[in-house]
Amino acid sequence: MSDSAERQLTADVLVIGGGPAGAWAAWSAATNGAKVVLVDKGYLGSSGATAPGGTNLLYLPPDKEMREQAVASRMKQGGYLAEPAWIHRVLDQVYTNLELIEKWGYPFVRDENGTPMRDHLHGPEYMAIMRKVVKRAGVKVLDQSPALELLVDEFGVGGARGVSRQDDLTWEVRANAVVIATGGCAFLSNGLGCNVLTGDGYLMAGEVGVELSGMEFTRKYAPSPAFGSNTRSRLLGWATYYDSDGNEIVGGRQGDFLAEALLKGPVYAIMNKADTPEKQAFLRKSHAIFFLPYDRAGIDVFTEPFPLTLRYEGTVRGTGGIRIVDDDCSTTVGGLFAAGDAATRERITGSASGGGAFNASWAICSGTWAGKGAAAHALSHRQSAATRDLKPAGRYGLGGVASSFENVVPSQELIKEIQDQVLPLTINYFRTEQGLKQALHRLDNVWNRVNSQTPQNVREQVRARETAAMAATARWMYTAALSRKETRSGGLHGLAEYPGQDEEQQHRLLVSGLEEVSVRTEQVPVSGVAVTAVAATSEEVQAG
Repeated sequence: MSDSAERQLTADVLVIGGGPAGAWAAWSAATNGAKVVLVDKGYLGSSGATAPGGTNLLYLPPDKEMREQAVASRMKQGGYLAEPAWIHRVLDQVYTNLELIEKWGYPFVRDENGTPMRDHLHGPEYMAIMRKVVKRAGVKVLDQSPALELLVDEFGVGGARGVSRQDDLTWEVRANAVVIATGGCAFLSNGLGCNVLTGDGYLMAGEVGVELSGMEFTRKYAPSPAFGSNTRSRLLGWATYYDSDGNEIVGGRQGDFLAEALLKGPVYAIMNKADTPEKQAFLRKSHAIFFLPYDRAGIDVFTEPFPLTLRYEGTVRGTGGIRIVDDDCSTTVGGLFAAGDAATRERITGSASGGGAFNASWAICSGTWAGKGAAAHALSHRQSAATRDLKPAGRYGLGGVASSFENVVPSQELIKEIQDQVLPLTINYFRTEQGLKQALHRLDNVWNRVNSQTPQNVREQVRARETAAMAATARWMYTAALSRKETRSGGLHGLAEYPGQDEEQQHRLLVSGLEEVSVRTEQVPVSGVAVTAVAATSEEVQAG
């Protein structure tokens, strides 16, 4: 990007990302006295995985016994890598925030006693309300404005730069605190940066020295129509599965069943367990977005077979992300906070997926905490961000370094190379040491070429940056995965050579670095105290 942005703004807090976590962070920072700007690569109100569908929530009344049981259950599911205190924090905060959402006008369904059932949110209504609430709080919103790089000085982060797809201008927002709330990485790219999950927040954080945690817990795929990308799959519990010859496949949609079946050939499903008009009507009403791709294809899912596949969901329904170090979701870099899918969710999910209720609740809570923390940090700063000697931190995928036309590499070529090492079940789902080492070697080769992209316009700038982010994220994932030589409960990581859970590995893995990826261990805190152990480089990890 050029040294002088065409649109310059100054604020106390900059929020990057317009999904639920970003919306809550912006509202929280503004209501704690900060001047706030929110930038989103899409449109605040329709961005994020929640907006087009709906989600369950961790809504439990303040009943001690009920909550203790829920926490104990989650600790077991997550391989005991979560922290009870953080799960309780989420249960407390989400309970409070859902009451706020109702006050703001959300029409919760009520039971026969008139009690609002606050355990589910309909995405379009929820996010439409959040847009109104955020703007009413005085937040300036820049839609269709993906962030590309952070601004830094000796005090830490002080804003960001990006582009506007609406008018092809660059923008610069200077702010004494930044919340990264742009989503995780599912290794998809359409070149527009709109609602595409490419790990861009991870790359921005990694370039300023932030560590990521839990990146090995990313072996998450979800059922989807073979001709579409909708991974809202809960309703497939009503389905019977068949092979291409019409023979029933005995199993279920959980565990390795579908992955193993797909390696043998095509898999079809019929939702014939919903065998009455009443059941079918109920399912359509409860989760309408599930039916859209099938209806558009002219398929009656209750009576006709439809082809299924598995789509990779990476860190979105995995649990890894930017490491947070305090209750306010701050990072090790001054002025930088993380929320939602951008942040690690290990503290509440451990090694299990946070998909659904946990992730939705985490977005609400981490956004609230990060916004409040960012406001406190920004308002305590001794000087305005406008007077700081800030420099751009972006180093990868921003173009302008290819020495000749022959050295130019199209972004789409690199994207395909990355996806070829990340999306296949045989590499990333059925993980082996040899398979991951080979994939990581190829990804290192891709990384060496991310600066050979030469974007010529806004669309190409965004795509080139997405490409670099995907390459960085994949290398962090596989470096961490090779370091955890076990198969941890929760289903998000396993190595064929180490089929059991190793209690000696009751720690977290922290990765950092871009040219050379390093990994170190961190004990899960006991009574709020964490002990850090030995570090190793990615080369040592690959050597085994």
